Amino acid sequence: MSNPRIAKVAEQIRAVVAQMLERRVKDPRLGFVTVTEVRVTGDAREATVFYTTMGTEAERAETAFALESAKGMIRSQVGRHLGMKFTPSLAFVLDAVPESAAQIEGLLATARSGDAEIAARAAEATYAGDADPYKKPRDDDE
Repeated sequence: MSNPRIAKVAEQIRAVVAQMLERRVKDPRLGFVTVTEVRVTGDAREATVFYTTMGTEAERAETAFALESAKGMIRSQVGRHLGMKFTPSLAFVLDAVPESAAQIEGLLATARSGDAEIAARAAEATYAGDADPYKKPRDDDE
């Protein structure tokens, strides 16, 4: 999406969709939804709306069904606001960023605990030989 016009269209679609979900869509299956990103194809014919939602898997599935059922109304409102010749078709995709972030946080916690264990072992470690392994010239004066 290097085209600035397409980037502006994506931002406008994100704003319209967020406003529609907040004010106009009254579906009881719709949970707390946050529109995170919109990606528009280069020809502005298709738009993918990424969203996050809170809740269990069942509640997320209900939210996905609610978004699919409201897709036509949201698309018509997007078409009115954009004033383009062709209104992009919308596809709603659950954003995997929160799950990925949680997985990365878990991996970082594992790495931190491993580092702490290695640091504790290093603090208790002793030298296999002398503390200074380099040979020094003898002083014949002694």
